[in-house]
Amino acid sequence: MIKFIDLFAGTGGIKLGFEQACEKFDIKTDCVFSAEIDKNACKSYELNFGHNPYNDITKIEELPQFDFMLAGFPCQSFSYAGKRRGFGDTRGTLFFDVERLLKKYKPKGFLLENVRGLTTHDKGRTFQTIVNSLESIGYTLEYRLLNSSNFNVPQNRVRIYIIGILNEEFDLNIKSDVGAVDSHNFKGRQNQYSLFDDEIEIKVVKDILEKNPAKKYNCSEEFTSQLKSVIGKDLSELNGYRLIDTRNGNSIHSWDLGIKGKCSDDEIEFMNLLIANRRKKIFGTHQDGKALTLEQIKTFYHNSNVKKVANSLIKKGYLSNYDDKYNPVCGNMSFEVFKFLDPESISITLTASDTNRLGIVDNGIARRLTPRECARLQGFPDSYKLLENDNAVYKQMGNAVSVPVIESLITDLIENNKHIMKGIANAESHTHLQSHHPSSAQTVKEYVSANAS
Repeated sequence: MIKFIDLFAGTGGIKLGFEQACEKFDIKTDCVFSAEIDKNACKSYELNFGHNPYNDITKIEELPQFDFMLAGFPCQSFSYAGKRRGFGDTRGTLFFDVERLLKKYKPKGFLLENVRGLTTHDKGRTFQTIVNSLESIGYTLEYRLLNSSNFNVPQNRVRIYIIGILNEEFDLNIKSDVGAVDSHNFKGRQNQYSLFDDEIEIKVVKDILEKNPAKKYNCSEEFTSQLKSVIGKDLSELNGYRLIDTRNGNSIHSWDLGIKGKCSDDEIEFMNLLIANRRKKIFGTHQDGKALTLEQIKTFYHNSNVKKVANSLIKKGYLSNYDDKYNPVCGNMSFEVFKFLDPESISITLTASDTNRLGIVDNGIARRLTPRECARLQGFPDSYKLLENDNAVYKQMGNAVSVPVIESLITDLIENNKHIMKGIANAESHTHLQSHHPSSAQTVKEYVSANAS
């Protein structure tokens, strides 16, 4: 029996993956403590695992004895620690509570998960602080940057996973792989794989779609009409398009759709040229997306009606004018959908703030992804129960951990270190003594440099 704790538990994705991996080896598990402060996440956790994990880890001093820690701790900025105490101190961050409990209870092992940026924050010094801290307690470490899309999850999601075992060397076969940089690159890789290995199973967005989603997820008639006015009657042409006012490329803008009022061809040309040119260094390097004077705009918009067009755009609300400088008024949050996924590729990274506005064209209908589809994009099985509160589920899935990645990591850990993991499971109790372990063979600086692409 492996007794484990589940910190910053969210909706239980790390717990689920850990338990699934252990089940494959007939290793029994017992979650003796869990902690989460988001009340809706706690409701989901309770709905699926039978107990409410509402606990503030910063206030927890005493825990039941446990063998393994799971923690998807939030990546707060270390700037306070860096400016005030240097990077030898983790106080003021939530990692401190992970560190504090590891020091006190010395469990045999742990799995930590965090965002990719943790490895490069402050030129790698933040990550170095964490690694130094964990090694000083006595843990041997292995860390991997992994993309969920490499684990049969159709989502481009790169995260750092840190595994530690107390006072023992261990092996992992899984190698760091940040995967495809975007959905287009993924399709290229997919074609390469199919040439050499027919057995590789690659899941794409179309594989997670519900057969009969509720009509409430359909885009409104007005928004659909606006989309067709730009893209044409075949809405599948939207595949891969982003709706954004700050970029050109494979994008549709509010002025293309006429969200604040229909625009003339000249007005659309003006806005497209403005967002394409305002970042150029010839207009200064003081900021990204600079406001430009009319004289600067005339260097790339050559129609004589420039003043008339600008005034019309100001009146409609697409353009602002302060101190005789013009800037787009970006309304990215006004789009019902901000990204239409390509069904033949992977999704962009789910986030808590905008998962509710991811879209798909399915059977000729433009709609938002359903909460269940978002759960599938994180590898949650359909047996996992979702709250009836859609907005809460969208947020939870944006924050969640991809279950199959956790399962694969723990499976790899058990397969390659049976003496350790079986030993944990079979031991009646553990007395862990602190000792210092040498630094990992690959330095943090080398690791970050090799995986910073």
